[in-house]
Amino acid sequence: MGPLRGRRIVEVSGIGPGPFAGMVLADMGAEVLRVERPGGSPFGSGPTDLLNRGKRCICVDLKQSAGVQVVLDLVRDADALIEGFRPGVTEKLGIGPAECRAVNPRLVYGRMTGWGQDGPLAREAGHDINYISLTGALHAMGRAGEKPAIPLNLVGDFGGGGLMLAFGVVCALLEAKDSGQGQVVDAAMVEGASVLLASIYGAHLTGWWTEERGENLLDSGAHFYEVYETSDGKHVSIGSLEPQFYASLLERLGLGDEELPAQMDKSQWPVLKERLAAVFRTKTRDQWCEVFEGSDACFAPVLAMSEAHEHPHNAARGSFVTIDGVRQPRPAPRFSRTDTEVARPPARLGEHTDEILTEAGYTPDAIEALREQSTVQ
Repeated sequence: MGPLRGRRIVEVSGIGPGPFAGMVLADMGAEVLRVERPGGSPFGSGPTDLLNRGKRCICVDLKQSAGVQVVLDLVRDADALIEGFRPGVTEKLGIGPAECRAVNPRLVYGRMTGWGQDGPLAREAGHDINYISLTGALHAMGRAGEKPAIPLNLVGDFGGGGLMLAFGVVCALLEAKDSGQGQVVDAAMVEGASVLLASIYGAHLTGWWTEERGENLLDSGAHFYEVYETSDGKHVSIGSLEPQFYASLLERLGLGDEELPAQMDKSQWPVLKERLAAVFRTKTRDQWCEVFEGSDACFAPVLAMSEAHEHPHNAARGSFVTIDGVRQPRPAPRFSRTDTEVARPPARLGEHTDEILTEAGYTPDAIEALREQSTVQ
């Protein structure tokens, strides 16, 4: 199942965006072999470790030359390798691009870092919050008069990082079909997050978007693109940007006949926001769902993660699936002919070591010798 069926990806395991890229590729049907370190991730693993769903796992000690050879043997028949170490680490280990492409010239070598493979910050530590700080994205997020709001680690790690790495790997695989040659994909979260911000950069260059938080169309400045509290302490969201959608919003709120300032009069946005806030506080979240049902007001309840799977729309589309008792988002996007599925739950540490080594040509005696040396687990 999936459009990447038949492709083999070796993932040298890390944390966050690297495993996310591997999950996305596995969701699309690729066979992903996760090379895990002895002892596993410092953050633990298990059936809820969803970033590792759909993959098989082999545990290898890369500090041993025999462990390095195991990875090179896996790379020999792979389409791509992805890794998320600081620049130069895989070279020191002996599984850098040169070593891997020496045994497989068609190999696509995907590299995930925060700052990129070169530049003044390349070897410095960082996390999502630091990477998006250098793009302007973090500065732009937040309410008027408040400090920047942290958007979880979705913008740097997963959007600008993992998704860009997966996209880059697939692009390079397509090119390799024509050229017969692999290449290195340098996915830097700071650059990926900047690309995500492209439309806002353009709006800023025209003067349409200011650098003052909470004063713009999409950053909580506008009363018609906002989150409002309901009478039960929950919240609803509206995104009534277009005039016809805004008219539907006012109608459902009972304000259709009220003399109100023009929608795009920014000087009146604070006043209009107070007016809408007062109205939304008169009903519960679920009551407002009934009011707005079937409307074009661009309305949705703000759901907690524990509620999302129960929403009628998500339920109707099967947007969440349960694998071995663990509820999780189903793979996206969907395909009309080669649709996707979760191939298997997250693997236990070293669960497929013998299986993967056998496929790579190792004999039972050779596998046992590697185990005795603690090269594999």
